[in-house]
Amino acid sequence: MNDELISLRKKSEAERFAPKPAWLKVRAPGGETYGRLKTTLRKLDLHTVCEEARCPNAGECWGEGTMTIMLLGDVCTRGCRFCAVTTGDPRGAVDVREPEHTARAIARLEIHYVVLTMVDRDDLLDGGAEHVAHTVRNIHALRPEMLVETLVGDFGGRMHDVDVLVNEGAPDVFAHNIEVPKRLQRSVRDVRCSYERSLAVLERAKQKGSKVTKSSIMVGLGESEAEVLEAMRDLRAVDVDVLTLGQYLRPSPKHLAVERYVDPIEFDRYRDLGLELGFKYVASGPLVRSSYHAAEVFLRSVLRPGDPEGAAEALKQRQTQASLAAAAEVLRQDGDG
Repeated sequence: MNDELISLRKKSEAERFAPKPAWLKVRAPGGETYGRLKTTLRKLDLHTVCEEARCPNAGECWGEGTMTIMLLGDVCTRGCRFCAVTTGDPRGAVDVREPEHTARAIARLEIHYVVLTMVDRDDLLDGGAEHVAHTVRNIHALRPEMLVETLVGDFGGRMHDVDVLVNEGAPDVFAHNIEVPKRLQRSVRDVRCSYERSLAVLERAKQKGSKVTKSSIMVGLGESEAEVLEAMRDLRAVDVDVLTLGQYLRPSPKHLAVERYVDPIEFDRYRDLGLELGFKYVASGPLVRSSYHAAEVFLRSVLRPGDPEGAAEALKQRQTQASLAAAAEVLRQDGDG
């Protein structure tokens, strides 16, 4: 082994075991809106991904009226090496009341944008597509003005199930994550996942009428800039509108190690390159996650493109409307009960 190779290996090991840099250290979420929503969530027995994943952006997102809810339980049939969700076999168990309960609970919250995500459910014939679609329909029935994003799995590549969600649920945003560049797929994602399949799912959603499609890439797992750019180009080739890029953070010692903490300057470069490639919006930064500032992203990329001041004002107006709508729904539900 030559000296150059030894030096590179030592550098790589030093980066992997280095302490987190300052830009990844944030204050715990708080604030009046955050506290009020958290209290309401406990009363409604509703659990958010934001809390369970200890997302550093929870306070910011809740403050602007965005929240992420997980459907179909907390046991995933796949075992991706970056993910902290429990892997197992739910044996087809589904809470058939969940779509209605979730919609009624969400309708009472002072939010105007909700992300519905899910564990992979390979034990279900349709992968849970109808269940998610039913939840979207119920939310829109109670709060027509609320924007709903669905962050879903690949449904085993069954395009009919993608069609069911897009056509019957009609989410405002269809999101599915490719997670990492092509070369890293096998070492990071479950063997049943596929880079090509993920691209096909996103393409199908757009072909079937999804107004906005979205995907996400994690960095810090040993990828090169060229590989990230290749993934970005592949996403644009299937007409994905919105991209998020963030730093991979290791959930536990059992999961994949962080190969490198990517500098914020590099994230800025990815954002600029993404916009040059034609994405309507690119959220790129160390703490960015799939659902990062989802409401703001939607407004800036779809409703108010090129008008940041208009988007900011629209965000405030929607938050005010959400508070009024939530109060009205609380009175209606309590009156019916």
